Parts: sequence; structure tokens; C-alpha cells
Amino acid sequence: MPDWSVYLVRCRDGSLYTGIAIDVSRRIAEHDGGNKGAKYLRGRGPLTLVCARKVGDRSAASRVEHRIKQLPKAEKEELVRAPQRIDRIASLDPA
Repeated sequence: MPDWSVYLVRCRDGSLYTGIAIDVSRRIAEHDGGNKGAKYLRGRGPLTLVCARKVGDRSAASRVEHRIKQLPKAEKEELVRAPQRIDRIASLDPA
């Protein structure tokens, strides 16, 4: 079973986007390419990967992604400064 990662990308406007992928660098390239990337990121480049952390299977990654997306921007910035905090979010996972 492949390891899924949750990642945060900083956009040109300073906003943070959270996503999941098996191959984070490939996924960032897709976002930069525009065709297979998230609509939110279109026109917001250049994109900078600021944080990535392996969290387990796809289901766990989706739950962690959702939790991160619910956080205020200040707390997301804390995750950028200390990515190991994502492990704490993942440990809240009941599965």
C-alpha cells in the first residue's frame, strides 16, 4: 500500500492550499501545469511547496487534509514552521 502525504503550497498571493498525493512533486507539477491541478490554484502561481508529511493510506490522508483545511491561517502557518505537528493531527485519527 503506498504512503500518502498531505502537503501545503504557498501561492503568489500568500494563501495556503492543502492537498494530498502519493507523489507530491508530481502533483505540484500538475498544479503548475494548470490542466490537472486544482481550480483554486489556477492563476495563483508560482507555487511553492512549503510543507509535506507522510500520513498513511488515502483515507487517513483525506481526514488529515480536511482537518488542516478547517484550521485558521495562523495555525496553518504554524504547520509550515513545524511540519511534525501534522503527526499530532494524524494521531487524532480514530482509524
